Amino acid sequence: MTRLIYETHSTTVDNERGIATGWLPGQLSERGQRESRELGLRHADVDVVFSSDLHRAVRTVELSGLTVPHLRDWRLRECNYGELNGAPVEALEPRAERVQTPFPGGQSYTDVLELTRAFLEDVKRWYGDGTVLVVAHSANRWALEHLLGSGQPLEKLLMGPFNWQPGWTYAL
Repeated sequence: MTRLIYETHSTTVDNERGIATGWLPGQLSERGQRESRELGLRHADVDVVFSSDLHRAVRTVELSGLTVPHLRDWRLRECNYGELNGAPVEALEPRAERVQTPFPGGQSYTDVLELTRAFLEDVKRWYGDGTVLVVAHSANRWALEHLLGSGQPLEKLLMGPFNWQPGWTYAL
């Protein structure tokens, strides 16, 4: 059985300013840099780390100090908000309307769900008995919770608060 630990990327300057970064790179804030080091201490026992290829997720892993292989996977990107990448977070509301309907010039949350599902299939195939750390974004967290956790509909998950915690653990 694969043990999958999911963590969001560390806090960014955009997070602190209420900006929806989407597919833009994003920069870790000072707080985010500290959180990255703490992430490394929490997960020193993992076998491999996968992250989104967006800068803020990659940098989270780089600053963690983990010495295991770090693989970047574009399928772990945040939802592409299209024309709303870099807009105030409030501009994305109501997110539940974007489960099937893509953001203008971007993706739907179902698109992210399907990319996350394909990623998980590859992880199961290649990392059968290991502990895998995934560092990605809020959209991936909702997809994982739907696929591996509570099974709640995406609409319900998107309407609830995103309560950060130091990692979520799933079994594959």
